[in-house]
Amino acid sequence: MLRRRRSGGAVNVPTTPAVVLPSASVGATHRIRLVPHLDSRRALRFDAITRDLKEGDVAVRIGRFTERSNPPTASTTTNKIAFKSKVVSRAHAEVWCEAPGVFYVRDTRSSSGTFLNHVRLSPANTESRASVLRDGDILQLGVDYQGGTEDIYKSVKIRVEVGREWQGGKNAFNTNALKNLKSLAAAPVQVSKSGAGSSKSNIPDCCICLFAVSIRQALFIAPCSHTFHYKCIRPLLENHHPAFTCPLCRTFADLEEDVELR
Repeated sequence: MLRRRRSGGAVNVPTTPAVVLPSASVGATHRIRLVPHLDSRRALRFDAITRDLKEGDVAVRIGRFTERSNPPTASTTTNKIAFKSKVVSRAHAEVWCEAPGVFYVRDTRSSSGTFLNHVRLSPANTESRASVLRDGDILQLGVDYQGGTEDIYKSVKIRVEVGREWQGGKNAFNTNALKNLKSLAAAPVQVSKSGAGSSKSNIPDCCICLFAVSIRQALFIAPCSHTFHYKCIRPLLENHHPAFTCPLCRTFADLEEDVELR
């Protein structure tokens, strides 16, 4: 009869320490800004909406404004966004953020549809698949009601801004732009052969007329620190005032925003 051989003692099995991978981006907060896409005079205007979303957090719900639920759109943490438009469903779409800082949008069975860059995400009353939102994308909620001229019958056209947190504070670009503007007044005036005076500037040429920016000119400096001749930029200012979209970087700004430094 064969017997099982017993070992003289317990066998020590070498164990390796568990390796913990760093999770620097888990739970990180990213900012998304929804601004009106003013492609025509008939476009619906609304205040710019900013939300700070954490990766993997609950989605921000987008829908129609109702008296029963009136979310404070000025807050950057609330998970509700409402628009005063009858073509927008009460639960129209949702936006959320996942690692590594990628934003997504989904139509939540709206009747009038959600359009991303002019492409409808899903048929009516059907939930769509998740689509990536990128900086500069055009998001449209619903379609214009034919015959309705009031704002409540207009679709909501949104331009998405993501990854632009650096523009909100002091940076190398706007600091240098202000420095060049201050040096413009102190620049020496050079007299040409024709007798006309000219002053060279470090400020880039006006992107509209392609002429130089110099002294004795009416200038407009956008909040993004891009500089234009006032004569050149005036039509853009008058079309949608006080809303303004920079023709260079496409950054949206409210020209009547409080100028008090904080």
